[in-house]
Amino acid sequence: MSYTDIFTAELESKVREGAKIYDVRERDEYTSGHIPGAVNIPLSELVGREDEIQFPAIIVCQAGGRSARAATHLAGQGRTDIMNL
Repeated sequence: MSYTDIFTAELESKVREGAKIYDVRERDEYTSGHIPGAVNIPLSELVGREDEIQFPAIIVCQAGGRSARAATHLAGQGRTDIMNL
């Protein structure tokens, strides 16, 4: 595993330091409410869209399961500047 778990209390400072937020929930979930500024790349579409992600990246979903899978996938591609919220 080459990603770091972070907590919501750390989110604002990580964004101030330059991290981008990516929401991997499906479009309807994202549309119903999301973190301001978060980019939606559903987990089901992540493969093939990895080049759209800017690093350092914070990956989010509703409960942490999908974001952990997405972070694991990105880490498997050699990225180390990934955070799972």
